[in-house]
Amino acid sequence: MKDLCPCGLGEPYGECCGPLHAGEREAATAEQLMRSRYSAFAVGDADYLLRTWHPKTRPAELDLDPSQRWLRLEILSRTGGGPFDAEGTVDFRALYRLDGATGSLTEHSRFTRRGKSWLYVDGDHD
Repeated sequence: MKDLCPCGLGEPYGECCGPLHAGEREAATAEQLMRSRYSAFAVGDADYLLRTWHPKTRPAELDLDPSQRWLRLEILSRTGGGPFDAEGTVDFRALYRLDGATGSLTEHSRFTRRGKSWLYVDGDHD
């Protein structure tokens, strides 16, 4: 059995977010980019996270904590971010385990399209 993609859509990783991480295709919507970025956190792909971060807000480097395990992504709401939009937002909750404790991160993320590519701009989180 193929490993399911961490993004929660129930597809195999190699057919879901894997091709986005490998640069074989672009996210078609802001939500798809959000899901692929969550998956990148889950599989430890810092390069993809930096590549899909808007250059005006992108950090110089990103150190992921290998002991943090991402457990589940819940999309709470979204505005815009479709194939014909220039901007969009996605509200999500991500559940994780770190140092034996379970936690969650809730964020209102902002995205913009640059050419054919969706980019993460920034987010407000709890």
